[in-house]
Amino acid sequence: MMNKKFFTYYQYIGPIVLTPLSFWLWWHTYEGNMILTLIAWLVPVLFAYIVPGIGTNVLKVWEFNTKYRLGRFRPHHGFVFGSATSTLAWLCHSQMAVNMVDVFQTAFILASVLGFWNVIYDIKAIKAGILIVYNQPWAEGKDAEAITMDYAPIFFAGFGLVYGFGLGVAELLYVKGFMNTTFSILYITFLLGISIAIPVVLYRKRSLRKHGHLGCRPIQKNEPEIVL
Repeated sequence: MMNKKFFTYYQYIGPIVLTPLSFWLWWHTYEGNMILTLIAWLVPVLFAYIVPGIGTNVLKVWEFNTKYRLGRFRPHHGFVFGSATSTLAWLCHSQMAVNMVDVFQTAFILASVLGFWNVIYDIKAIKAGILIVYNQPWAEGKDAEAITMDYAPIFFAGFGLVYGFGLGVAELLYVKGFMNTTFSILYITFLLGISIAIPVVLYRKRSLRKHGHLGCRPIQKNEPEIVL
């Protein structure tokens, strides 16, 4: 199957090419500033290790069907998602934020772009059999589009919104001279934390309202939806 061949090769070739390229692009854009470069480049990589890592091996809601796996998780996934995300973010980035209008503009653009392209990616990955998501639409035998739309827009657009907002604020703080080393470490940790927490909270609330459960466990085939 053509789709499966693409994903089989892309999961290795993509990170090998895009990981150093995206780092260099941000490094060059920020004129060698390591703090801003790490915010733009590292946060998506860490997000893609933590959230899918818990989703696959702890909650067992997701599963990668690839040759090399740690449990249900592919060990290089952080760089597959992170390198592509930071490259897309760089393509959308035109200038350093100098006011809050720029910050909100960056957040809106990255939410839109990352939400759109990652929904497309996950639909194709599910159809190719690379990714399995044991959610309510899957249990009801629905198609890849329905399975993906049950979680992907919130997770990816939500991450893009927080990531873009955090990136813009970091640029604004840097311009105003507030980005020292200690503050930067705390800032990266805080940004990573809320970029995970906000999409997860929104997803759980939506799942509870729509399906009657939090969506944090694998749903069995033919398990009825709970109507609240």
